[in-house]
Amino acid sequence: MDFIKPSDVVSSMVSAGQAKASLPVRDLLIRGFLSGALLGFATSLALTAAAQTNTPLVGALVFPVGFVMIVLLGLELVTGSFAITTLAAVDGRKPWSAIAANLGWVFLANLAGSVFYGLLLYVTLTSMGSEAPSGIAARIVSIAEAKTTGYAAHGSAGLVTAFVKAVLCNWMVCLGVVMALTSQSTMGKIAAMWLPILTFFAQGFEHSVVNMFLIPTGMLLGAKVSFSDWWLWNQLPVTLGNLVGGLLFTGLFLYWTYGPAKAPARA
Repeated sequence: MDFIKPSDVVSSMVSAGQAKASLPVRDLLIRGFLSGALLGFATSLALTAAAQTNTPLVGALVFPVGFVMIVLLGLELVTGSFAITTLAAVDGRKPWSAIAANLGWVFLANLAGSVFYGLLLYVTLTSMGSEAPSGIAARIVSIAEAKTTGYAAHGSAGLVTAFVKAVLCNWMVCLGVVMALTSQSTMGKIAAMWLPILTFFAQGFEHSVVNMFLIPTGMLLGAKVSFSDWWLWNQLPVTLGNLVGGLLFTGLFLYWTYGPAKAPARA
């Protein structure tokens, strides 16, 4: 049968986490760079689709194409690693120090790929800076400001809001990674992972790698956002929220209920 039962899925999660944690830095950088760029492609596609149809839900429907490419190619996305790679340490297969180093390299590579695609998109949207932002470019500027100074306007309540949106986001994103493991066929994997990714994007939750593209690209296009605004009011709280959402609500919860049985303690 094509369907894989949950207990086997969790075993696959742990094995995949061990494999990811064992990758050399070179592979982490290449695969992480590609993931950041592909998610940027998907985000600009979603914004374009929403603008052309005047229906935001259409943008959410097409956004998962980037995630599908990342998962099927076995690339490295730090948000997905929060639920998968960490299980290698939870299960005792890798030390936490190795997991932290792995996540750090992937985070930096995702950032580099996201900013690189943003630079290329800036060139195409403004004819190498010779035209004022309009259309999708103006929309990116608006989003970048809403995701930073918009939260700053609410002070600590803004930080909490960004954090909670990030928790909800990566609960779904990591569930997308897991759902891809429930099928052996390509089409089955695509259909399964599409559902939670659509769910997070349609509700405007906060994804740290998507924001690595949106916010610096908005800054390039003229958004009134400083570097400290970006990191203090979005990137740091959102990354922490993504970690909690992925590790706790997806990785650990599934591991605790479907994970390998532990030997009974000696009397």
